[in-house]
Amino acid sequence: MKETKNILLVGVGGQGTILVSKILSTGLMDAGYDVKMSEIHGMAQRGGSVSTQVRYGENISSPIIGKGQADILVSFEKMEAIRWLEFLKPDGVCVVNDYEIPSAPVLSGKADYPQGVLDILKEKVHTKVLNAANISADLGNVKVMNVVLLGALAKMMDLTDIDWDKAIKGSVKENFAELNVKAFNAGMEAVS
Repeated sequence: MKETKNILLVGVGGQGTILVSKILSTGLMDAGYDVKMSEIHGMAQRGGSVSTQVRYGENISSPIIGKGQADILVSFEKMEAIRWLEFLKPDGVCVVNDYEIPSAPVLSGKADYPQGVLDILKEKVHTKVLNAANISADLGNVKVMNVVLLGALAKMMDLTDIDWDKAIKGSVKENFAELNVKAFNAGMEAVS
């Protein structure tokens, strides 16, 4: 029997959170899992919060992950990890990108970006920090940091036997396919 697993992916509009959830869902379905996905765009076009929920297992009836139910929280921006932390199980894992995108109040000078976000996360839950921006920049394009995080997620959830190359190549433009496959593999290596 395939145990139900809950993955919450969070970020800021434009980071590719929804693309990663679609690649993830495709790979899981191709591997024979029942998969349900939901997405919340919020003010994504204005740099607002974006979240997607992916549930997979043998028989999934709802795409919604309640508070305290996510097995893993993948945060594309570190402040978003704090915002969504209450959805993580007490024994869950937070994979966080050490990356800051200042919100509108921060940009306007009405607020400061919180300091010590990673320390707060590490005090509260099991946390794995990646600098996906640096990893993707080393590959030649910082825009694939989302797929670096997908690779890390696949490794941490022990989903390494899925044909991720096929799922990635079927989800991105052909001229970016190989770069995204390299980004995925780099993310897997980053958490080895």
